[in-house]
Amino acid sequence: MGFVNFMISIAGRLLRVVAGVAIIWIALHSLQAPWSYVVAAIGLVPIAAGLLNFCFLGPLFNADFWGRPKRAH
Repeated sequence: MGFVNFMISIAGRLLRVVAGVAIIWIALHSLQAPWSYVVAAIGLVPIAAGLLNFCFLGPLFNADFWGRPKRAH
C-alpha cells in the first residue's frame, strides 16, 4: 500500500496539484483551441483532488476514496 500511503500524504496531494497546474499550463501554451480548453479543464481534476484530498484510485487499492487510511476492524 505504498502508493496509497504516498497519495494521501501531503507530498502526494502537492504532487497532484502541481501536476494539474502543469497540465493546464502545457495545454494553454502548446495546444490549439478548442483542445487547449478541454485539456485545461481536465487539468482541474488533479488540482481538485489534491486540494479536497480525494483519490480516484483509492478504492482500487482497498483504500478510502477521501484519502483517509483504512481502519482495521
